[in-house]
Amino acid sequence: MAVDGSLICYQGIDPKIATDAYVAKGSIIVGSVEINNYASVWFNCVIRGDINNITIGCGTNIQDGTVIHVSGQEGQTIIGQDVVIGHMSLIHACKLHDGCMIGMGATVMDGAIVETGAWVGAGALISPGKLVKSGEVWLGKPAKPVREITNFELNEISRIVRDYKELARNYIDK
Repeated sequence: MAVDGSLICYQGIDPKIATDAYVAKGSIIVGSVEINNYASVWFNCVIRGDINNITIGCGTNIQDGTVIHVSGQEGQTIIGQDVVIGHMSLIHACKLHDGCMIGMGATVMDGAIVETGAWVGAGALISPGKLVKSGEVWLGKPAKPVREITNFELNEISRIVRDYKELARNYIDK
């Protein structure tokens, strides 16, 4: 485990960071947060599991300046494996399934679900409770489905995941 950021215990609950995960300098991880193997959290992210749980799956990359939070009762944030979350995104009390893409500056709100292989474009706003189905591309504020994802875009998700795993390894091995 390489943690250059701050891990903060909240009400007796410490964040759990896997041995092969990476947390960059300036990031703050609070409370009930679980970050699994090969996941990476980049510079100046805030991941706050203070009033509910946050789970981040294996291989997921959370890029610079992203904020992840929760809400009460049913408001966990669950992020699957090999998810790409672009720079400066806001992820709040939602579910992101394996292998989806959240573009730079996008917002995904309470109760929303982004299914496997879906693409949320840069700057998009996924409103509370929306379902972004597998294979769909959503754009806009508020976001709406605009087309099916292309093979190029699906391959791009996989490429970005691979690149960020390698980048994290380079930072860990520095």
